[in-house]
Amino acid sequence: MSFLTIKGLGKRFGDFVAVDQLDLEVERGEFVSLLGPSGCGKTTTLQMVAGFIEPSRGTVSVAGRDITRLRPEKRGMGIVFQSYALFPHMTVEQNIAFGLQMRGLTAAEQRQRIDETLALVRLQGLQARYPRELSGGQRQRVAIARALAIRPEVLLLDEPMSNLDAKLREEMHIEMRAIQRHLGITTILVTHDQVEAMTMSDRIAVMHGGRIVQLDTPYGAYEHPKSNFASTFLGKTNRLEAQAVGSTAVQVETVELPSAPHALHGAVHAYIRPEKIRVLAPGQGRWPGTVKTKLFLGSHWMLEVETALGPLRVSVPNSQALAVEEGGAVALDWRAEDLRVLPRTEAAHV
Repeated sequence: MSFLTIKGLGKRFGDFVAVDQLDLEVERGEFVSLLGPSGCGKTTTLQMVAGFIEPSRGTVSVAGRDITRLRPEKRGMGIVFQSYALFPHMTVEQNIAFGLQMRGLTAAEQRQRIDETLALVRLQGLQARYPRELSGGQRQRVAIARALAIRPEVLLLDEPMSNLDAKLREEMHIEMRAIQRHLGITTILVTHDQVEAMTMSDRIAVMHGGRIVQLDTPYGAYEHPKSNFASTFLGKTNRLEAQAVGSTAVQVETVELPSAPHALHGAVHAYIRPEKIRVLAPGQGRWPGTVKTKLFLGSHWMLEVETALGPLRVSVPNSQALAVEEGGAVALDWRAEDLRVLPRTEAAHV
């Protein structure tokens, strides 16, 4: 039996369906991200799990115990909010101690928990500071420490990195994942940041329209998207309007393209990731083109190449200077197995 089980969970606000019969099973110690755009239902789902919103239907269970109707403080969950929600009039130590006091721990027990948690999040020596005296990254660590100090069964993270700058956010992805693995705590993250979800998660639940449209490992969700939405939302991709030709090819206009095996007929979408496309000298690849745009993005070059298939974006690693210029002729090529084919209607929800 899974440790955290969400079954048939739904929430309506009048005529609007925010979450539609959502099912999810999370193993003990697993890190699962709910990933999707604004309005997809991910935050509403998290709030129902936390107990802040009452479900219209469905159940939430932890270790076989139905907690659907329990008050938030009775659920044994730690929560880190987007705004951190620290008490501004309390010091770091007092913020962390608040939840311990509510649970009736002795002064000695509180002291031990506070010291252990401060060391875990690397905030030793800052106990007496107030939130206003801390950096954004330090305030986030205090919020994480407060959530972890109560030793929750489940940790819920509601876009906790969104207020940090890009460099600090990347550092915190690594640090938060290390803490989660060290403690072995079951964790649910809500985010719209694809990199965040892929960096930190064991599995990603891609959400759209109040449902999970794909539940997979980060690699599986990226390399083998099961719907048009997942294909375009998770990472960058080129989409081609095509017609299925047999089980291993599609046709774009009058051009036939070998593809990954599929069992589709008629109108389809064909997807090719920018990094799967090779840039070759003219005449050396199957698809001649002209470079319209060339952008240097540090770790890679991003090209937009005009071809008979339409404009294609191509990512080239920054391993050496790229000897092509805007207006120059190139040829493109890719492996047949890298061209993903999906029906033009969304794939069935899972």
